[in-house]
Amino acid sequence: MGRTRLGLLAGAARAFAEHGPRRSTMQSIATAAGVAKATLYNHFRTKDEVVVALLAAELDRLTALAAGLSLPEALAALSDELGAHPVLRRLADTEPEVLTALLAVDADTWAVLTGRLAEALRVDLDSAELAGRWLLGVVLQPGRSTTRHRHAARLATLLTAPQPAGSEQV
Repeated sequence: MGRTRLGLLAGAARAFAEHGPRRSTMQSIATAAGVAKATLYNHFRTKDEVVVALLAAELDRLTALAAGLSLPEALAALSDELGAHPVLRRLADTEPEVLTALLAVDADTWAVLTGRLAEALRVDLDSAELAGRWLLGVVLQPGRSTTRHRHAARLATLLTAPQPAGSEQV
């Protein structure tokens, strides 16, 4: 991704954290990125395109972060990132309906997300599904970092435990 585009997405993240996505404008995004509005429009036609690109970039960043860590460390790091993410916290505080809509993904999107999570965490799809659902809970109710880290370690232990005889993976 080019430097200009990265700068625009960083500006969008700042604008969304400050104003929320609904109240952010293309002008406030451009201002936060330190560019003219025309520069922003050269890369994105609408604010919705900015949101989609920011979500994709964040997903790439988070999966890259998780891929380089052990399972307990990856779950703890992801929970810290999601629990303290400025845009998600802003949405939870001021636009909970937008956050809820964002988290209520369709089955196809969920399959893509859990597939990426499985790859990053180096676990099977069932384990990624459980981890993904736990991380969704963190987004909605982050709690304390120390508690999340304990839960991440416990979840990692459960996800790597041998399957009982006679159980099947779906």
